[in-house]
Amino acid sequence: MDIRRRPPRPPPQRTPAHNAGTHHHHHAQSGRSSSSGAVDDRSPSSTPRASDALPLPLYLTNAVFFTLFFSVAYYLLHRWRDKIRNSTPLHVVTLSEIAAIVSLIASFIYLLGFFGIDFVQSFISRASHDAWDLDDPHHHNFLVDDRTPRIAPPLLKLPDPEPVIPTLSSEEDEEMIKSVVEGTTPSYLLESKLGDCKRAASIRREALQRTTGRSLQGLPLEGFDYESILGQCCEMPVGYVQIPVGIAGPLLLDGFEYWVPMATTEGCLVASTNRGCKAIHASGGADSVLLRDAMTRAPVVRFGSAKRASDLKFFLEDPLNFDTLSVVFNRSSRFARLQGIQCAMAGKNLYIRFSCSTGDAMGMNMVSKGVQNVLDFLQSDFPDMDVIGISGNFCSDKKPAAINWIEGRGKSVVCEAIIKEEVVKKVLKTNVAALVELNMLKNLAGSAVAGALGGYNAHASNIVSAVFIATGQDPAQNVESSNCITMMEAVNDGKDLHVSVTMPSIEVGTVGGGTQLSSQSACLNLIGVKGANKESAGSNSRLLATVVAGAVLAGELSLLSAIAAGQLVKSHMKYNRSCKDMTIVAS
Repeated sequence: MDIRRRPPRPPPQRTPAHNAGTHHHHHAQSGRSSSSGAVDDRSPSSTPRASDALPLPLYLTNAVFFTLFFSVAYYLLHRWRDKIRNSTPLHVVTLSEIAAIVSLIASFIYLLGFFGIDFVQSFISRASHDAWDLDDPHHHNFLVDDRTPRIAPPLLKLPDPEPVIPTLSSEEDEEMIKSVVEGTTPSYLLESKLGDCKRAASIRREALQRTTGRSLQGLPLEGFDYESILGQCCEMPVGYVQIPVGIAGPLLLDGFEYWVPMATTEGCLVASTNRGCKAIHASGGADSVLLRDAMTRAPVVRFGSAKRASDLKFFLEDPLNFDTLSVVFNRSSRFARLQGIQCAMAGKNLYIRFSCSTGDAMGMNMVSKGVQNVLDFLQSDFPDMDVIGISGNFCSDKKPAAINWIEGRGKSVVCEAIIKEEVVKKVLKTNVAALVELNMLKNLAGSAVAGALGGYNAHASNIVSAVFIATGQDPAQNVESSNCITMMEAVNDGKDLHVSVTMPSIEVGTVGGGTQLSSQSACLNLIGVKGANKESAGSNSRLLATVVAGAVLAGELSLLSAIAAGQLVKSHMKYNRSCKDMTIVAS
């Protein structure tokens, strides 16, 4: 059989010390004879290839099935066109048509599995011969091609890495590690190949240490359920990061007490939020109101002219068409309910912002499926519509956007409290007039001078991020979820303080994503919003949003009081600085 082989590339020169520490794996000889006689079992040419099983040369076999596939496809299309013209049922087939269908399926299966295999194998072979020598820490040449070496530019000198400590001793695991290091087994296939997520993470971790020459000793591996993140939360894990979780509270909100979990590495944050909770509790608690609950997704479509784009805009915004579009949209889920459609044009491009409720899920996937249903439905009446992308940034997700600040996204919440004068003095160590003035000059005027977008607050993102990480939310959605304006006003003849936070785009859920992990699920359970609410869909996620807003209210109150009293630097020096002698720790 005529199979083209690429001649093996000569091995790189190694020092005697390196050669002594290198272990070679020998492949068994294939047993097939060649025109040149026996082949050395260490030669790359002895590796079995899938194309060796074909009775004809690979290019001839491909050509035969390629021709067969298109010939029978053309024949069947021609026959079916005649049947349609003659009103003959399509399921009535002749013997020749049955043979053509079988040939079409057989050729399709072959082409799917074997077409272009020689092309792919040539790249695999080239990659295996041109791979960098990962065992040589002094090898810094980057190969431009098979002939021309290019020296990498000098890099800054890094500190000596910690010694790599081997963690695996099984011979089978050792073989798999070497396979990953050499590039024979892709790292991302370890879970499916081994069927053991924990073992896959261990092997990937060890392979990474050997490849980089740097230790991951401080990154924990044990004590985590890697099965729970497979295909859902994280790919190619090598361990997990430990983030301490503190508790602020009790937060008295709407007549109920809540303990707020906060995952953070910033000292003083939990203590400050806890002081705010204490001030709110001592003053009778806070009240919240949910203004809106609607996740959004906005695809971008293009037409041949602005006139055609405006036709679709008017169609979508016509109230007479909303019921029909709602039925199509709501097929995506038993929880998805279309609430509204808002359109914006840019030339002949149309941006369509769909808003819908999503139950207790944060809802991005749910609303995306509903949008896809509507786009497929519109294609029949607007065949010239070109869908550019399911998301056109008019949503807008994980980036600052005025539309989220104005129109809202996710849960829109307002939370307020009246802090008594004696509480302001005894707990917050300041006075009402100083807080009102500071809030005006810092949060309102100062943010306006800075050109802030949704950032008319002291540190809402601090609390939002900490609660998000603790409860398994998407940390990147902290961008829009932290949109907040903090208002302070003297009431009751200037004695007491009215404080409120308005947050139009809190994006949270209690099912899906990271909420199903054991640690995050425990934090949700602490608040009382674990999983879906079976009695009232969406109640748990809405309650979580109000708790987030309440915690932000407490955090704003405490930080502004610390600034007004001149205690910010002092408190951070006390709670945000380590007292350890780092020279002793390092030794």
